[in-house]
Amino acid sequence: MLFTSWNVNGLRAAIGKGFMDFFFKNNSDIFALQETKMEKGQAEIDLPDYLEYWNSAQKKGYSGTAVFTKIEPLSVAYGLGIEEHDTEGRVITLEYEDFYFVDVYTPNSKEKLARLDYRMIWEDVFREYLLKLDKVKPVIVCGDLNVAHNEIDLKNPKNNRKNAGFSDKERAKFTELLEAGFVDVFRTLNPEKENAYTWWSYRFKARANNAGWRIDYFIISNRIMDRVKSFTIHDDIFGSDHCPVSLEIDLG
Repeated sequence: MLFTSWNVNGLRAAIGKGFMDFFFKNNSDIFALQETKMEKGQAEIDLPDYLEYWNSAQKKGYSGTAVFTKIEPLSVAYGLGIEEHDTEGRVITLEYEDFYFVDVYTPNSKEKLARLDYRMIWEDVFREYLLKLDKVKPVIVCGDLNVAHNEIDLKNPKNNRKNAGFSDKERAKFTELLEAGFVDVFRTLNPEKENAYTWWSYRFKARANNAGWRIDYFIISNRIMDRVKSFTIHDDIFGSDHCPVSLEIDLG
């Protein structure tokens, strides 16, 4: 199966920048989006081979996730089941016979780490949510996790130690997630690969200079890592300040 994840930074804008061309060429079985910034029906999207599941934020034009799938799930859940964490449209879970698929857009800690305290609470709640799923069947998580785990995962680590996405506390929570029984697929396959990024600021010609961060992931249960066939960072695809990432895995 082929899975793809992309923070589109506004789907309506991305559609005007070639999103559909990539979508059809990519031909994933399941395609997950983050930061859709819209509700279903606010853009013309004709995907006859796919079922669509949307989780939009209460605040218009903010956050939001969506999943397009060729394979009908057994069930679909929106959010984490806790009201205080479910107003921003950040999680969609699809249950299949042999696995759970979770699309997530992790809250950003914001400038001067203004939302770090909430982020720490979110991290614990989300990890516990995944662990409950993992007790039932393997889990495939994808999305913008808003953290570069290690220094190798961003261009300028020394200058960003106290910034959102690379604070010690955020990185420690990511470590906790992995230690709980999950795998960062890309880094496991490419332990020493440098200059591999998925997000670039729109400022300072960051993308042209490849001054980026790797903050978009596929995280999977340890016990299915041996089924992974490939992982691709589509850093040649534009249309957002993030690029898509794809996971090919044998779940048969």
